[in-house]
Amino acid sequence: MATVEYIRYRIGQDRRDAFEAAYQRAAQPLAASEYCVDYELTECEEEAGVFVLRIRWTSTEGHLEGFRASPEFKEFFAAIQPYVDDIEEMRHYRATGVVGAGAAAERPDPTLYEYLGGAPALSRLTEVFYGKVLADELLAPVFAGMDPEHPQHVALFLGEVFGGPPAYSAERGGHPHMISRHLGRALTEPMRRRWLWLLEDAADEVGLPTDPEFRAAFRGYLEWGTRMALMFSAPGAQRVVHTPMPKWGWGLTPPYRPEG
Repeated sequence: MATVEYIRYRIGQDRRDAFEAAYQRAAQPLAASEYCVDYELTECEEEAGVFVLRIRWTSTEGHLEGFRASPEFKEFFAAIQPYVDDIEEMRHYRATGVVGAGAAAERPDPTLYEYLGGAPALSRLTEVFYGKVLADELLAPVFAGMDPEHPQHVALFLGEVFGGPPAYSAERGGHPHMISRHLGRALTEPMRRRWLWLLEDAADEVGLPTDPEFRAAFRGYLEWGTRMALMFSAPGAQRVVHTPMPKWGWGLTPPYRPEG
């Protein structure tokens, strides 16, 4: 269990700058230790020169037996040794479970689903997009006889991918079902690119956010998803029974690994 160590120093006015500089140097081996989770050095606002160092260790034993026997400790101690006699308290504390965030805490980033406008925005997007598809000479034959509900099914799918409710998995069978819709289609690279262009045109037309961060994440999934569709539409591609639903956010997405 992680433990928190607090070390309180009382440093004279003429040594405060040197003390902080020493801890800037000591922070490097401290951060490099496999036993250190995080750390923070603070100074009292009401009484200058009173410093508290908070270090969260993987465990008390990790600190006392692991870190102190390591090469990192020697480098750490060499930096702060001149201030050992200034320590007023050095103890370990256990977490009690009383923890939480206040009203002023940073709010988490919205999901892509929330940011683009949720279900209504995706419904508009897929309706406009499939109107373009059915009027396109390259893609219209692929979607001949399309179920009138297909645009809404795709809206549910995209909603779940971008962080919305898991409606597609609950109602349509998740990612394996989406994959099955592409088997034997023999899609081509020109078709894939046309699909991308038309969807991005539709995104502009319905007013999805145009900032670079959103469009990069949005385009990232479209690239991945269309290339997966191309792969599973190829002759000889096998039906996948178990595969995770892709989840897309603002950062990088891990490699695709089918489950079984």
